[in-house]
Order: sequence, then structure tokens, then C-alpha cells
Amino acid sequence: MTVDAIVIGAGFAGLYAVHRCVSEGLTVLGIEAAPSVGGTWDWNRYPGARCDVESVDYSYSFDEDLQSNWTWTERFAGQPEILAYLDHVADRFDLRRHYEFDTEVVGARFDVGEWVVQTSAGERRGRYLLCATGCLSTLNRPAIAGLTDFAGQVYYTAAWPREDPDLRGKKIGVIGTGSSGIQVVPILAAQAESLVVFQRSPNYTVPMPNHPWSEDDLQRIRQEYPDRRTRSAYAPAGTPHGTYHKSALETEPEEREEALWRRWRDGGVLFSKTFPDQTSVLAANDIARQFAEDRIRDIVIDPEVADDLIPTDHPIGTKRICTDAGYYDTFNRDTFRLVNLRREPIEAITTNGVRTASASYACDVLVFATGFDALTGAMTRIDPVGPGGDRLSEIWADGPVTFLGVMAPRLPNLFSFSGPGSPSVLANMVLHAEVQVDWAVDLMVAARHRGITEVEPRRDAARAWTDHVAEAAERTLFLKAQSSWYLGANIDGKKRVFMPYAGGFGNYRKYLDDAALMGYPGLVLTAR
Repeated sequence: MTVDAIVIGAGFAGLYAVHRCVSEGLTVLGIEAAPSVGGTWDWNRYPGARCDVESVDYSYSFDEDLQSNWTWTERFAGQPEILAYLDHVADRFDLRRHYEFDTEVVGARFDVGEWVVQTSAGERRGRYLLCATGCLSTLNRPAIAGLTDFAGQVYYTAAWPREDPDLRGKKIGVIGTGSSGIQVVPILAAQAESLVVFQRSPNYTVPMPNHPWSEDDLQRIRQEYPDRRTRSAYAPAGTPHGTYHKSALETEPEEREEALWRRWRDGGVLFSKTFPDQTSVLAANDIARQFAEDRIRDIVIDPEVADDLIPTDHPIGTKRICTDAGYYDTFNRDTFRLVNLRREPIEAITTNGVRTASASYACDVLVFATGFDALTGAMTRIDPVGPGGDRLSEIWADGPVTFLGVMAPRLPNLFSFSGPGSPSVLANMVLHAEVQVDWAVDLMVAARHRGITEVEPRRDAARAWTDHVAEAAERTLFLKAQSSWYLGANIDGKKRVFMPYAGGFGNYRKYLDDAALMGYPGLVLTAR
């Protein structure tokens, strides 16, 4: 049986894609490798996993009753609550019945007007292929000599056991200090006998002032929701929060300090958006960077440890700024240690720990917080093949080429969400998913009404959009962060290209709107 659409993934984008297809009367099959819904929030169960966008914004906007019938318990929701929310959505809209769970997609090819998808349960056929595979879903397992010799327990934050292991009283080593490492360290520190953090590249992290929502808060939020959603709809990051009304370089020192303190107390990623010129003008960035470094030195007692925790290789906010709950305080404890891998790189994992160029560190447990093959990894792992035999991995060999961050040339009837060429991780991912899914499904419905069976971006249109993405990045400071996973720098052999669209979510959404209003210029529409 051939369905109208196959949706890969059951996270925010995948669930909404299935819902939209069903709502339009399309037959749809969802495929998910996990045993249930949740996407990244099902896989990332590590202690301390939490969203850095406020929960009231990191939620669907398409259904007012859904908003009014779900109550978030705290300002920044943790993984269990976000997963419970997605379970609620799947039940409310009866989406599970459209899914095959515990089923992995291992390949796909376009054959005579339909996608033939190879899965662990056999072939499935659909006219359209909607890849809601996530931008942070393909685990990065670094090849470190000796890892198979390690006699202790090994865990990855992005593939954490469904039942939390008992790590009390253990000697724990954490490798990696990106977002998951920074979130997990304070939790493990409360359990461990000793903790060693192996850091190659420090990241800036801003304390997250999380708190439960009070009844007064919830009442205010319900009243504000319509306005909040309106302000988010075309905002630069897809949230209702803007920047200060003047640039950093136009403000007096006292005024600047007050604005920076206000954002520091607001917490998290919002700090990187304090001033409108903060990620485009180095002198403005230096003001925010110096403020953040002063706060780190306020918290960390040992000045040498503080030096190691302060990044020296990128302007603040040009790598994903992290959020934490006591991360810097952890290094004030006598039983915890920071190892700077730029000074003493790891030589090998041994039977009982980690050996660096300078010392050996005994560990019972190793936790790899080494991130993902971001933005492209999930798609190139499937490696869909077009009608002419072109593989996505070949099309993207010199960096991802997309049309509006949703389609790729030479691969008709295929859509991908939250990947390269779109704002992706630079915006509120839930609103982002809704906008991209709506655009794709609206195109599918329009094609059906017009008797169109294949839709594919022209190569010149995809190249023009990709060039525009590159030009938008060049107008920012993002390219100065040479070790950023935005550039694919964490994956050996990956082409260094800035992958997200840095021109702002609102501008991106307007490009999608205009393409639809003008009848999809840039696409080849074929009736067979």
C-alpha cells in the first residue's frame, strides 16, 4: 500500500506533521525508532535535561484548546514534563495509531513517483517523504583509543538509559562541556564520590533562574497568551523577547551594566540577545563577554580554574550559549576537578580510567557528553536517493544545499524540518516546526488540487538560497567560532559550513510566506 505521506520521527515536528496530514485528509504513516513519541525528549533522558526556552513558548501554538488544557509547572520545563506534554498531544489528537514504533529507517529511494523507504520492518511506500528527524539526534561517539578496554560503566547523555543508573559514591568522569555536559555535571556532582570534567573547549553558560509557576503566574500567562503568540510569530528568535532598545555602543556604561544585569538575572540564552548589535559587532560583543567573564570569576574561587572555564576561542553567543543550575559552583568543591584537554589531551581510555598527556584519572563511570552530528547527520545517515541516482550525501558533500531550508535539489517530494538552511537551533524549535510543516503540507495539498505529482526545487534556486544563508552568516560574528557545531567542527571530516540561517526567524518565515503566495517560484511542478 502506498500512502500519501511518510513521516519519519515522532518529536514536535513529526507529531505535528502527522496531525496536519490527517487534518487535510491525506493518508499518512509515521515511523519512529523509539518505542513511543517524544523525539529528542525521549532519547535525552540524562539527569538535568531541560529546555532553555520558557515552557509557555516551547509548546504548540496551533490549537488554543491545547494551550488552555495544559498547565506547565515551571518556567523552564525539564525533560520528563516535556515528554509528558508530547504524550498528551499524541493522545489528544489520536496520533499513535498512525505510527510504527521501534522501527528504524535505514534508507530511502525515489522510484516512479513515490518514495520507497527501507526500514528495519521492511519497505514502506509513500508519495511524499517528510523527514522530522531532528537537528540534534544523531549521536556523536568519538573514537578514543582504549574505550573498549574500560572496565567500568559507559553512558552517553544523548542515549541515556530509560532507568537511571545508580551512580552514588562512584568516581565519575564526564567528557564534554557542551549543553548536556553543563546540565548533567551539577546533578552527578551531588551523587559522586569524585568527579573529573574533561574539557576541550569551554562554553559560556548563564545560570537559569528556574522556578515553579504560581497561580498568579499562570493566570497572567493565560491572559497574555494571545499577545505572546502574536509577538513571537515573526520575531527574530520565535519568542516574545526582544533586545534592548539601543545598541551596546550607544549606551552609557551604567545603562549598559543595568541592561546586562537584567538579562543575566533573566537567565539562559536570552543573555546573548541583550543588545541588537551583540552578535554582529565585535566591540559590542566584547562588552557582554567581559560582563559574563566577570560573573564567572565572581562564582569560581580558584582564579586558575576560572581561567580554564572562560572561553578564549569565540565571541560570546557565537557558539550555543548554555544554561545551567550550579555548574560553575561545582568547581569550588575539593573532590571535583577540571582537566583542560588543550593542555593535556586524552591519550587513551584505560581499564580503570582516563590517561592524558600529563596524568591518569581513576574512574568507575564515564559519561560522554559529546553531542551530535548536528543539523545534517540524521538525514545523511538515511541518505535518500533521488530518481537520477543522486544521494543526499553526494549532493551535500561540499556543505548542505537547500531550497528555503526545507527541500533539496534532485530529491523530489522530500521535505526536511529544522535542518540546515533554516533558522533551526537559532529559534524556538516548536514554532519553527509548525511553520515549516505548514508550508510543506500546504504545498502538498496545492499540488493535489492541481494534479501535480512531483515537486522539486530547481538547482539554481537551491544554490541562490544557500548563498543567501552564507551571506547572512557573514554579516554576523558566528563565523569567528571555528570550533562550533554550527559549522560541523565537532565531526571529523565534515565540511566546515555555517549551517543555520542567521537572518532571523521572522525574516525566514516571510520568505516561506512569499514563496507560497507567488505560486512556489523556484520549484519544478510536474504532472505525470
